[in-house]
Amino acid sequence: MATRVLERTAASTRLVSLDVLRGITMAAMVIVNNPGDWGNVYAPLLHAEWNGWTPTDLIFPFFLFIVGVSITLSRKSTSWGSIVRRSAIIFALGLFLAGYPRFDLSTWRIPGVLARIAVCYLFAASAYKLIVTPSGRSTSSDWFRPAVILTTLALSLCVVYWLVMTFVPAPGGVAGDLSPEGNVGAWLDRTLMSGHLWKPRWDPEGLLSTVPAIGTALLGIVAGLWIGSPETPERKAMGLVIAGIAGIAAGYLWNTVFPINKNLWTSSFVLFTAGAASLLLALCYWLIDVKGLRGWTKPFVILGSNAITLYVVSGLLAETLGLIQVTGPDGRETSLAQYLYVTLLVPIASPKNASLMYALANLAVLFALLAWMYRRRLFLRV
Repeated sequence: MATRVLERTAASTRLVSLDVLRGITMAAMVIVNNPGDWGNVYAPLLHAEWNGWTPTDLIFPFFLFIVGVSITLSRKSTSWGSIVRRSAIIFALGLFLAGYPRFDLSTWRIPGVLARIAVCYLFAASAYKLIVTPSGRSTSSDWFRPAVILTTLALSLCVVYWLVMTFVPAPGGVAGDLSPEGNVGAWLDRTLMSGHLWKPRWDPEGLLSTVPAIGTALLGIVAGLWIGSPETPERKAMGLVIAGIAGIAAGYLWNTVFPINKNLWTSSFVLFTAGAASLLLALCYWLIDVKGLRGWTKPFVILGSNAITLYVVSGLLAETLGLIQVTGPDGRETSLAQYLYVTLLVPIASPKNASLMYALANLAVLFALLAWMYRRRLFLRV
């Protein structure tokens, strides 16, 4: 039977705070990915050049952490067929976006955001299946032992990655080189996927750095197991806070020898961002699921309930607006995206504010689409 990707569903029991956190993360993604002018962007809306972090660097790891939490709430995570099918569809969507619109096989990027999500989901959901629900069933009372095993596995992946990146030199290089082109992960990507990377000689979503990214998703599973435990809601919120503070502290401690770096997805980055995600999840959980303060959540629930749709349509919209050529005010041809930005927003705001307004306009258009889908209970199910 053919897979139904877009389906109409009835309302189901969901962790509203997780949908809100996912919605906040996706809204931030749209804003940072779609400025009117990359030369006029507020610093927090840009990635760190290399080591260090900005709020923008939190978006991707937050989403992977949320993927991990979601695994504990989905029945599909207990079926091998569903795990493989979902991973394959997400990976295929990533390849489609990377190739659109020319689909040139000679330069088609293979790694990418959706590709990494697919691989991380495949391994994390498989670990959940093997460790938490080997018989296809789980109970909230047996969360502790699997949580310890999964935490150990995540930390082990981080340690192995740190050892490889620190002590294994790329051929012709030196051990411990963490530069964009000199690190051993970049060498591996060039060796296996030359011509199919984001940059000519390296890729921020490369093969080796996906290993610690799996750890990010595994730590999300641990958070999900804690939320599903028999503890009181107040204790769950406090546990997430404690874990968050511990993760941030551990990340900064590791940062002294293995710098926090999103492009390399360093082990310190894993712990720091998982800690930050845990803190924000704790805040959302406490406000929404403990205190019942839900009046402000609907827009984020709408964005978070159809995250894959939002990501795919956002990418297609940005690419298409950049492809369509129109005549600009100066009589020369320009992209429709640039035309809208220059004619509608530049005259009414400062350069950085105009650039931000363009990103917010993108978000508003996408939100209107997702709100329409939400009202009709239409969700992209993979």
